[in-house]
Amino acid sequence: MLLDYKNHIPLHVQLKNDIEQKIRSGYYTGKIPSEREFMESYSISRSTVREAIAMLVREGILEKKHGKGTFISLKPIQDWLGTLSSTTDIIKRMGMAPGAKLISHGVVTPSENIQSLCEFEEAYFIKRIRFADNIPIAIENQYYPLEIGKKLATYDIDGGTLYDLLEHEMHIQFSEAEQIITSGHLSKEDADHLNVPDQFNVLMTERITYDLAGNIVEYYEAAFRSDMYSFKMKLSRKSN
Repeated sequence: MLLDYKNHIPLHVQLKNDIEQKIRSGYYTGKIPSEREFMESYSISRSTVREAIAMLVREGILEKKHGKGTFISLKPIQDWLGTLSSTTDIIKRMGMAPGAKLISHGVVTPSENIQSLCEFEEAYFIKRIRFADNIPIAIENQYYPLEIGKKLATYDIDGGTLYDLLEHEMHIQFSEAEQIITSGHLSKEDADHLNVPDQFNVLMTERITYDLAGNIVEYYEAAFRSDMYSFKMKLSRKSN
């Protein structure tokens, strides 16, 4: 790809913007190309590459690791652990536009693991892709008791915020949740949905949400792009 030498925007700024766009779209993950590779790909000087990289480092999008290269450090979405929030609310708090696309839904027989955890012999299943500023960031699989799920499916489950529908339309009051976060890889199909390589490392989260009476409202499992999403918590040390 060549930069526009006739454009009033300096070449290093054009390069910086192009690299940033490729990071946000998932084209670059982990370690970015070397200075030499950028020079050859864009037919530009080393000084132009270094200025662009320096700008991205100052903005916290890239970080240099001595002897190893330059790596992506951008995680624009941070989910504060300790509060029960929807993905939509989290994305909005980061100043980004949330979005969703329905992949499938309907009555299913959950896995043995979900059946043992939630005592769902059957469940209403909703699978969606989640977006932030039109970039796919997560695959969400949500399981509900049949009565809740069937009623939820009468609303806009394609683009709507499911937590808002459950709380405001169905008047279900959430109380607490238990959540586990691990890492893993996606299936080929889900990797294609997120526009990432098959072996791309993702953050896997499992959550069981309860209402005020202690009944299970939802079993939630999701895979988040690790270059776009992070979980954050605040710790304190109790005095003896």
